[in-house]
Amino acid sequence: MSYHPKILIVDDEPQICESLKILLARQGYQITAVNSGKKALEALAQNGFDLLLLDMVIPDLSGFEILDHINNQGYNLLVIVITGNASIESAVRALKKGAYDYLRKPFEFEELTRRVGNALNQQRLGYEKKIIDGKLARSEERYQYLVQNSPDIIYMLDKDGNFTFVNLVAEKLLGIPKAQLLGRHFTSIVHEEDIKQAERFIRGQEQNRSSAQVVEMRFLSPAKENAFKLFEVRHLSVHSKPAAAGETVEALGGYGVARDITYRKQLEGQLHQAKKMGAIGTLVGGIAHDFNNILMGIMGYTSLVLSEIDAESPYYAKLKSIEQHVNSGADLTKQLLGFARGGNYDMRSSDINEIIQKTSDMFSRTKKEINIRCDCQEGISPVEIDQNQIEQVLLNLYMNAWQAMPGGGSLITRTRERKLDRQKAEELNLPAGSYVEVAVRDTGTGMDAETVQRVFEPFFTTKEMGRGTGLGLASAYGIIKNHNGAVAVSSEKGVGSTFTLYIPCSGRAPERNSESSGKMLKGTETVLLVDDEKEIIEVEAEILEALGYRVLTAMNGEAAVKLFSENREQIDILIIDMIMPKMSGSEVYDRIRAMDDRVKVLLSSGYSIEGEASGVLARGCNGFIQKPFGIAEISQKIRDVLDSS
Repeated sequence: MSYHPKILIVDDEPQICESLKILLARQGYQITAVNSGKKALEALAQNGFDLLLLDMVIPDLSGFEILDHINNQGYNLLVIVITGNASIESAVRALKKGAYDYLRKPFEFEELTRRVGNALNQQRLGYEKKIIDGKLARSEERYQYLVQNSPDIIYMLDKDGNFTFVNLVAEKLLGIPKAQLLGRHFTSIVHEEDIKQAERFIRGQEQNRSSAQVVEMRFLSPAKENAFKLFEVRHLSVHSKPAAAGETVEALGGYGVARDITYRKQLEGQLHQAKKMGAIGTLVGGIAHDFNNILMGIMGYTSLVLSEIDAESPYYAKLKSIEQHVNSGADLTKQLLGFARGGNYDMRSSDINEIIQKTSDMFSRTKKEINIRCDCQEGISPVEIDQNQIEQVLLNLYMNAWQAMPGGGSLITRTRERKLDRQKAEELNLPAGSYVEVAVRDTGTGMDAETVQRVFEPFFTTKEMGRGTGLGLASAYGIIKNHNGAVAVSSEKGVGSTFTLYIPCSGRAPERNSESSGKMLKGTETVLLVDDEKEIIEVEAEILEALGYRVLTAMNGEAAVKLFSENREQIDILIIDMIMPKMSGSEVYDRIRAMDDRVKVLLSSGYSIEGEASGVLARGCNGFIQKPFGIAEISQKIRDVLDSS
């Protein structure tokens, strides 16, 4: 009996349907393409398809509704989800509803054909098994072929729970030679936290001979290419059938199939972690913004008074101390904003190796009890980063490593350029492409699985009181996420930890930093100051007047637009707060620029440049300054904007 694969394509865009139909037909497949959910249901009812390529967003029926229909009707076909709106959440949901695989648009045609081929091979094995069950049931050769080439583990256990048979895929998935598995107890390869469940599973096959069992458990396999982990965890869905009395040869306890669901569990874990971190990020970002506004009042008046008194004054040292404390508070909010994905505002193409060498040298001068070395790939591609923030990330990781090695040890920082394929990129929730990989390894105390799960949460710390705020790793996580990258952690108790950063490669040559002069620069122009906080607008107005500027103020967006329309010939620059009720800074900017597209505008916010502020800058705004700021910083920023062509 010949096997002719039949594929149904469902996509609401006719051009995509036609393109896929032409390309796949060249591979020898029989193709049917439809562009609505209703037509898809009609086609499924009339034809026995082997594979469905399904777009999840269709006007009349969603992809999930079509998956439900397939499950309800019991159609014997596999489904590959293809969508331009695929998220981890939708992928997990589709897999749970029975989808075999999924692809994100745009994709390479070679990738599509490979996925289609894999799915059809799986379907073909199912057809061959049916043939064997009917006409060739006694064919040992065919039986062995199906068993050994199954994508799932097939096993048999004796009544005590020892393996009496496993197919070859068990060796591939678990990393344990088949010969070592035979005679070994089922629980010997189960994760220690799931052993009690495994023992109940074994007892169940002896006590209940009338029904099958389906359980999910974690299994251990020897770790590959990881010097800091002895074992890796694989999640398997185990389907077991007890042997009936007299069904097989001596003392057979049960048999079944175990399917690898590790990838699905990883996606579910990523989804849960992303939701949790997103919620926490929103909370801490709001706190940091409000705290920066409070610090602005203190910083503003302190720098104003310092600019007006002599260094010999008895109050000068006290005011400098206040300024130092405010700067410490501002550093704390920068860490919070870094976690909240709002921390980078000075992006430039940079050589990551130079930054690693600089931070390593700095750290090694004070931590001589540990062996610090770098293993950096020469000629590595530049990365688009905020250099100060990446230095902060590295120093946080170094400090964390040092604290994990109280008796000394080794700290190794390695860089490699790496091209992430689709699967590895999806595990990190990144698009596929070229990245610089920065791995920071230590030989310290390591962490258990529970700590690894929580290590990036703000204020979570395993250190005793006074040894840390619990913001270092949270800040590192947020900063790297904000650079469109990812952070991965691998650790084992008593062995050590590895934190790995993935940062996208830049297509531009590295830039060099220009140092600020630190001087107060004065002016005589007219400034329109827009902020809804009374205390903020008062201190900023005093600072600007002390610098020689004429100042107009507005407490909301509508007042600012009205004031500008009445005084547009006199106003040289606007300083606009981003977060205001009713009319945001972004809206004020658009209204003002509609009246005069040449006026200079400087944005100001307790948040950082990311988010809405970056969008305003992309529309032509002249600059950004983050609160809290002092008199020297604002004086230089205003002159930069006013004096630029």
